[in-house]
Amino acid sequence: MARYTGPSWKQSRRLKFSILENGKELQKRPYAPGQHGQRRAKLSEYGMQLQEKQKVRFTYGVNEKQFYNLFIKAGKMAGKQGDNFLFLLESRLDNLVYRLGFAATRRQARQLVTHGHITLDGKKADIASMLVKPGQKIALKESSKGLQIVKDALEATVSRVPFVSFDADTNTGTFVRLPERSEILVDIKENLIVEFYNR
Repeated sequence: MARYTGPSWKQSRRLKFSILENGKELQKRPYAPGQHGQRRAKLSEYGMQLQEKQKVRFTYGVNEKQFYNLFIKAGKMAGKQGDNFLFLLESRLDNLVYRLGFAATRRQARQLVTHGHITLDGKKADIASMLVKPGQKIALKESSKGLQIVKDALEATVSRVPFVSFDADTNTGTFVRLPERSEILVDIKENLIVEFYNR
């Protein structure tokens, strides 16, 4: 299944969840899109589990196969599988480029990575799904520092999550540590995703 490239606001309205994490999509019309969007249908237990999975999958912009493979990897780690799964998603290179403020959205961050504008520990990194380890440094390539979209994104960045640090003088970010569960997607019930895949 190919990665979804359609309108993200429509996805957010269908799921009643802001996948861009800013809430703008639901301010004007907080109901599902389409002619019958305002009808209320009660979700089954399976429907709730599927919806929770789709919220996370669309937030990080990952296709189903990658998503499931990360879930399996999280199950082999020590600790809660649901928590580990979210931590692995946060450790993706495209997500950290977004978290550091180099891009306004995760889609934009993925494009920066795949087009070769990002370095990891000084080496070119162009695989968006690459998992970054705590302590590694993410920076813009020297020839990419003048990109207007990056300048605009950095200027618009008001705050950053506590598990990354950013040096504005060198435009270099560091993945300081794995996040804590309370720092990411607080509205998500990851136990429903575990139940969905273990059913």
